[in-house]
Amino acid sequence: MAGVVISGLVILVYAAILKDLFNDWWTLPNLSYGLLIPPLAGYLFWLEMPSILARPARPDNRGLLVVLAAMALLVVGNLAAEFFLQRISFVLLLVGLLWTFQGRERLRACGFPLLLLSTMVPLPKIVYERLSTPLQILASGWATHLIQAMGVSAYAEGNVIRLADITLGVEEACSGLNSLSAMVVSALLLAFMMCRRATARTVVLLLAVPLCIAVNIIRIAGTAVIADHAPRFAMGFYHLFSGWVVFLGGFGLLLAAARVASRIFDPKETQAGAGDRI
Repeated sequence: MAGVVISGLVILVYAAILKDLFNDWWTLPNLSYGLLIPPLAGYLFWLEMPSILARPARPDNRGLLVVLAAMALLVVGNLAAEFFLQRISFVLLLVGLLWTFQGRERLRACGFPLLLLSTMVPLPKIVYERLSTPLQILASGWATHLIQAMGVSAYAEGNVIRLADITLGVEEACSGLNSLSAMVVSALLLAFMMCRRATARTVVLLLAVPLCIAVNIIRIAGTAVIADHAPRFAMGFYHLFSGWVVFLGGFGLLLAAARVASRIFDPKETQAGAGDRI
């Protein structure tokens, strides 16, 4: 009965917040990956269910501190009109409730699905803007070095690549930050499915960042080379299609990295199905 009452209160408090979050996923293409995260997190939770139930339930009142922290974030988020704080407080509240009613051991068993669930919340706009500009400049600079190495005359001015007959601007959407969010989610899934040890999973997650940046640089360099020879082919369909191709290439590299990390860091017995989970 208590569970039903608490669930009803959580739904009552967060209904409007989660509705707005879903609307962002549905209407903003760069956030559409969020639609997949709750079902995936639920699936991982279902996979972990035997491990969760195998651990004793030891209710712990220390979890109430996390619940209070979540409520404080919600209040601050409402007062400051900061959507990130409102939304992330929902995940933090789930952590606090699990800790309070199920105990620390069962919470640890739910750690990975909860971590994945937290990625459904988009970064705050101020953080996005702070990261986007440096990534634009980094991508344009390294892409310029790459196309110069291929014999194409080019130089970079900030986020602008100047070729012989055309100028390309690396816009905010091409900074790679949107792809990075999707790549981090992919890294979490691959790490969970393919690796057993925390070390191997951490390595895979950390590799997602440089791999995503690298493939985005290759995409921009490829666009510049094509634009130098045939500008009309570098825009339109190619510009959109290359994004998908490069992301799939990055995912393939991440998949290979997960396999290598699993072989290096996971002992043979964990690869056979035993071992610790985080």
